Amino acid sequence: MATPDGTDTALAGEIPFRPLSIAEILDGAIACIRLYPRAVLGTSLLMTTVVQVAGSVAAYYFVGRTARDEVTPSWVVRSVGTQFTLGAFGLVLSAFAIVLLAGMLGPVIGRGLYGQPVPLRRAWRDTRPRLWRLVGTALVVTLVPLLGLAVPTLPFAAFVAVDAPAGAGVLSAVIGFPLGAVLMVWLYVLLVLAAPAVVLERQSVGGALKRAYALSRGRWWRTFGTCLLAILVTVFMGFFALRIPFLLVELIFFGGDAGADGQGNEALFALAVDTVGRIVSWTVVLPFDAGVIALLYLDRRMRREGLDLELRTRAVERAAARTGPVAGTGRAPEGENGEARGEGADRRDPDDEFFETWEPPAPRHRAGPLPYETGAMP
Repeated sequence: MATPDGTDTALAGEIPFRPLSIAEILDGAIACIRLYPRAVLGTSLLMTTVVQVAGSVAAYYFVGRTARDEVTPSWVVRSVGTQFTLGAFGLVLSAFAIVLLAGMLGPVIGRGLYGQPVPLRRAWRDTRPRLWRLVGTALVVTLVPLLGLAVPTLPFAAFVAVDAPAGAGVLSAVIGFPLGAVLMVWLYVLLVLAAPAVVLERQSVGGALKRAYALSRGRWWRTFGTCLLAILVTVFMGFFALRIPFLLVELIFFGGDAGADGQGNEALFALAVDTVGRIVSWTVVLPFDAGVIALLYLDRRMRREGLDLELRTRAVERAAARTGPVAGTGRAPEGENGEARGEGADRRDPDDEFFETWEPPAPRHRAGPLPYETGAMP
């Protein structure tokens, strides 16, 4: 943020207040976790616990009564279909949680750019008035790409259902599944920036989706590449590095035959240890993905709309309006209705003032592109 003397500051020196490179976006997501651990990790812990417990309950009951006491590694190997279904269910829930958390982290990063403290209570106050719109947006962003995956595969499902010739089924699968995967990824990248727009711009669900499309237009590949790198980091940290201690505990104390002799309690304890491991690992990695999405939104607005220039200008004007007497008059600065702005004179909600700075600019004709849109910046 710019100070009245024209110098620049950043989010505790970690996130530059200008259009960001891909490396700066990834580093900034980590910095956000480190600078505001209570607001970020507290929210992440709550959502991760709900998601992972739901996944574990589904795993425990999905296997059926005959196998409920045999939740062991050997049983997992034999039940590839069941494991795939449960894995897909967990990934969908995790994707929903990431989009939801990205919306919640928007004000955290925004207030950090202003140099304001961001405790957990403040983060909740920023999100609470728009929580249900954020949930609706996260559902749309999660389900629409899944619909894009399902539609091209419908011919394959139809051929299998009517026992069509094998050639027709194979051809429909070869065409349908890759097309569905491409469509799913395209839709997700196109819509994912809607979550921060709901909270920071106070948009409706439809308005946020339109804003996401407008911000992603022309920069789809850059957004895709950044999200892909974030997912690779998440997979490595979430599935391997942070879960290794819990996997070792499972192998040492519950082994490969836990529950094979009807010892249902051991199987249940093994599942509980696995659940705790997933909660710990995803509590850490989930805010990283969400922070990347929030910073992508911030970067796109700075590049397309000059948000950093606008916020710097407003910061200087606000600082000038609040400092000392008006030069040459000896009077204190006046409020909106002409009254002197002293103690208790300004009764505006500071939250309203903060969110007003993030409203999208009114449509206007520009003489030329912003400096960041010419491709000169990284």
